[in-house]
Amino acid sequence: MIYLNDDIASFDVEAALPLLSEQRREQTLKFRYELGRKTCAAAYLLLCEGLQKEYGITERPLFEYGEHGKPFIVGHPDIHFNISHCREAVLCVVSDRPVGVDIESIREYRDSLVRYTMNDAEIARIEQAERPEVAFIRLWTMKEAKLKLSVSTFAIEKLKS
Repeated sequence: MIYLNDDIASFDVEAALPLLSEQRREQTLKFRYELGRKTCAAAYLLLCEGLQKEYGITERPLFEYGEHGKPFIVGHPDIHFNISHCREAVLCVVSDRPVGVDIESIREYRDSLVRYTMNDAEIARIEQAERPEVAFIRLWTMKEAKLKLSVSTFAIEKLKS
């Protein structure tokens, strides 16, 4: 299931801090800028919401980290999640299978970035779009989510071996 907070601007970090695990609170407070603190706390709360709704888990999750930094929920190896954030929003997906998700802000179209990250067919699709900046971000987020899924799948296979 997908959980979204698309109002990061009004997210209250101070009110959220008591709702976080000590581990996540420490991580949140390490961020230098308010936006980082907001997205860190908001992402954790979305995960908590997903765990409660999907699995009935009400305790605050703790994380262990895999070889490449991918977090896993302590005591729940069969629950998979992935988080992404941008300036305006945080997105979390929770599942019983490996998952990947990405969210991005729509930003200025840069031809050099498009040509560096996309293949010829994708470039043509973007250039033909009514709003090329939106078409680019749509393809970019799909690629990023798939990459995150691939990393999750690779990490699980490595843990099993």
